[in-house]
Order: sequence, then C-alpha cells, then structure tokens
Amino acid sequence: MNFNSIRTSLKLILLIFYCFIASSSTYAQSNLSSNSNINSQKNYVKWLAQIPSVDNQQEHQKFKDKFFNFILGKKTSGLSKPVAVYAHGCDSVIILDQGCQTILDLNMKIGELSPRYDNKKYRFPSLIGICATTNSSFLITDSKLNKIFIINHKDKVLKEFNDSFVFQQPTGIAYSSKSKTVWVIETAAHKISVFDEKGDFIYSIGKRGTAHGEFNFPTFIWIDSLDQAYVVDAMNYRIQLFDSKGQFIKAFGKAGDATGYFARPKGIATDSFGNIYVVDALFNAVQIFDKSGNFLYQFGSQGQDKEQFWMPSGIFIDKNNYIYVADSYNSRIQIFQLVKED
Repeated sequence: MNFNSIRTSLKLILLIFYCFIASSSTYAQSNLSSNSNINSQKNYVKWLAQIPSVDNQQEHQKFKDKFFNFILGKKTSGLSKPVAVYAHGCDSVIILDQGCQTILDLNMKIGELSPRYDNKKYRFPSLIGICATTNSSFLITDSKLNKIFIINHKDKVLKEFNDSFVFQQPTGIAYSSKSKTVWVIETAAHKISVFDEKGDFIYSIGKRGTAHGEFNFPTFIWIDSLDQAYVVDAMNYRIQLFDSKGQFIKAFGKAGDATGYFARPKGIATDSFGNIYVVDALFNAVQIFDKSGNFLYQFGSQGQDKEQFWMPSGIFIDKNNYIYVADSYNSRIQIFQLVKED
C-alpha cells in the first residue's frame, strides 16, 4: 500500500469519526432548551467577543476543516486547543493551551497573545487547571507531569508547588481566600487533596464510589465567595458541593441528554448571584443552575459562529460577571457577560 492510499484511508477513518461526534452532539443538543429568561432575576447571557478576534483569525474554516486540521496537528490561529482561562483585572488573561503545550498571556489592551515561557525549554503536555492565590501568584496543574506549578505574575518565575507530594493526575484546582487553602482534584485517585498556602498537605476528601462525598473520576473545581467548593464528579454525572471544612452539603445532576442532565461535564463556575455554570463538552453548551441545583437555562450550540462551541472545556467568571469559555476545538476563548434586566 503506497503513501497516498494510506492517507486516503486515514482521511476516511477521520471522516467517519467526525460524523459520529457531530451526530452524537446534535442528538444531545436536540433535547436542550433554547437560551431563555426563565429565572425570577431575568438574567441573560450576552456575547461580547472572542480571542483571537474574528478579524485576526488567519482562516475562517468550515467545521469539518477545523476538525481535520486539529487531528493532523495543523495550527489555524494563535490558539490551538485552549482548555482553561483565568482573567485577572480588566486587561490581562492567562490561557492554558494543550495543543501548544504552553501557557499564554493575553494583553487585552493591545490584543497581544504571547507564550509566557520558552516552548523549547518548558513543555506542558497536559495543562488542565488554573487558580490565583492572594500573593499575586497562580497555580497551574499538569495531569501528565503529575505536578502543580507556581507562577509569579510579576517576574514570571516558575517553580513547583510541594515537589515532594506524589500527585495522582492533578486536574482541577481552586483557592479559598477565606481559609487560605488550595484544593486539588486528583482524578486518578478519585479524591480531593487540600493544602495550605505553603504547599503543606492538610487532609483529603473522598474515595471512589457513588455515595455522597465519593467520586468517580472528578475533574474540575470552583470555590465561590462564600467558601463553598463545587466539584465536577464527571463519571457520576453530577456536581457535589462541600463547605470550607470539606463536609458534604449536597449534590445534583445525573446522566442524560436533556436540560438539567449531564453528558460530559467539564468546567464549572458561579456568578455573583450564586448561579452555577457547568460546561458540557458533548452538549457544546453551558448549562446554568440556581443555588439549589435547579436548571435555569443554557447557552451555546454546536458550530463555529459566535455563541457556538465545539467541545468546550474550562470556564471562568470574574467579579463583574464577565464569562470566559475555553472553546477548545474551535481554538478560541469566547467572552460573554451576564446582564440583569430591571
């Protein structure tokens, strides 16, 4: 078999795989309700922009072309596969890009996107989570290196967070400003490990299982202003909530293909009203729940236009209710704003 035959066969396999993903996502989305104002606060989500901007993208490709270019490793924009985002202040954004295997800084004032570290010297094969601490530093997880890195925002120094601790696939990470603790999801160990600011281990939460306080491949985590932790218990298809001491509060969600259910839950965050946002990669949407876990509404659908996603992952919401979503396979970050009607 010559090279052209091999390439043709590979393309056929990829096309079949692409069609399977597209049809599965479309079926799942068919049971999701449209974006609507059904909560008493009459909030709605407004699209603002994307990174990189539409004008700055070198190519405006069809959905299928983006798929093949990603599989074959062809870079199509300043981002490749962004999985997490953190906005600090109004002008600066940090993006974790698994495709580029690097950490990127975005200067919003001038629209400049640049690697924080030399790619030849520092390679991060599986960046997942990011959070900020109170001392102008950031913590970043790499699930393949099984390490957590500390980044100082001012001088960009890189060092390890507790280099003596043996992490088991660290993914989600969150910081509690009230208890001054760092919560790390260890996906392979089906637990959460809690550390102090210096990196000293304090205690762990959970084990593998389906009971309250147990996990099945947890992934992402968010800690709100009230010091409550929201954990994406991915393969149990639910969200679990814990207080600042690690005590179980409640859980909501189950597997399904309709609103209020989960298919492939990813990033999680809360807004200033206490509503809970959960990214679902298979739905290509963000579902929003109230404090009790009741479904409110959702935004997003499959595609490459604005307000559409392709396998999104991480989400971040700042104190002004600006919403940043890592639209992973569309190689971009989309920015929204929660608007409250009077």
